[in-house]
Amino acid sequence: MNCKVEKTENANEVKLEITVEAEKFENAMKKVYFQNAKYFNIPGFRKGKAPMNIVEKYYGAQIFYEDAFNEVASEAYEEALDENKIEVVSRPTVDIVQMEKGKDLIFTAVAQTKPEVELGKYKGIDLKKVEYTVEDKDIEHELGHMQEHNSRLISIDDRALEQGDIATIDFEGFVDGVAFDGGKAEGHELEIGSGAFIPGFEDQLVGMKIDDEKEITVTFPKEYFSKDLAGKEAMFKVKLHEIKKKELPKLDDEFAKDVSEFDTLKELKASIKERLEKDNAQKAKYETEEAAIKAVCEKVKVDIPSGMIDMEVENMLKDFEQRLSYQGLKMEQYLKMIGKTEEEVKKEYEPQAIDAIKSRLTLEAIIKAEKLEATEKEITEKLEEMAKNYGKKVEEISDNENLKKYIKEGIESEKAIDFIVKNAKIK
Repeated sequence: MNCKVEKTENANEVKLEITVEAEKFENAMKKVYFQNAKYFNIPGFRKGKAPMNIVEKYYGAQIFYEDAFNEVASEAYEEALDENKIEVVSRPTVDIVQMEKGKDLIFTAVAQTKPEVELGKYKGIDLKKVEYTVEDKDIEHELGHMQEHNSRLISIDDRALEQGDIATIDFEGFVDGVAFDGGKAEGHELEIGSGAFIPGFEDQLVGMKIDDEKEITVTFPKEYFSKDLAGKEAMFKVKLHEIKKKELPKLDDEFAKDVSEFDTLKELKASIKERLEKDNAQKAKYETEEAAIKAVCEKVKVDIPSGMIDMEVENMLKDFEQRLSYQGLKMEQYLKMIGKTEEEVKKEYEPQAIDAIKSRLTLEAIIKAEKLEATEKEITEKLEEMAKNYGKKVEEISDNENLKKYIKEGIESEKAIDFIVKNAKIK
């Protein structure tokens, strides 16, 4: 394999002219023939038994070209990048210069390369101190959640429905007198005042008694996910079957014993305070680091190639698609719900993608400038932590070079962020 490298007229772009020896291309064609021989049906031969030269005469020698090209081109391209120490950030645009039996395969690949970063000021940047304190109301709020979690429901049959009650209802919705999809349910439990339903719906249930039936008129929000219903007036027929009310446990020492390992409410409160203080410290640390990265990035000069942005957007979209799948949704369904095309969503992701790339490139430049390195001990400790979290032995994952590279880059990025923050002027 031979390769010629030249820069194009575009910034951060190279053109590789790659030559694959005729013998290697010939071997790839033979491999493709053997993989596909069973599909060829040529008169005078049993299906799949025609020799390669007969198949070529019958269909034309070009029949194997495309698959043979795919067999050798990717490997040759990766080899050319490694040999020339080129780091590309986009998919290549490939053109075939020569592809003929008995001759060298020659093709060109044009790709965008990782841009150079010109660092601005990253030592002594001004940062505002981020600090959060735990107040009594925060502790009471947490205790309230614990009460809710440990509450019990009691049936109410001697009064009308009130705010805070849980109603068991049947309902069916109509728009212009026609029932709409997803607008009907039986035995549905709804907490009055939760805001879980269309605005105005829950308020109009207040005052109903068990077995009462009522027609309720509401208007769907203009930004409602279903375009067919957005902004439209709807009438719901509702029947109330049951009223329940949450009964909260009393906040005392017995409550503390029931819900925690502590014997007194005072100890439980102290534990909640300690946890909230840790959470606040983490929150303050994260926000300080985010502000530090943003401040440094504002002073950086870098020309980010379009292909790099495209790939970042695609990765973001794949992550989002995976999160949707956890909710039982497909991307096509989501796009239909929000009334947008995939291209429109990609466009919305671009600013976020650019910020992410710029942050990454900036941290890499600082790592290089300050010679920050992850030690073998630090990488091993991270591997051990990861193995423990996944219930594996460290030996099972320690040979994974890609994983070790990922961990190394993560540690070095953390060191770069720490470096910026430690050298900042925090007011």
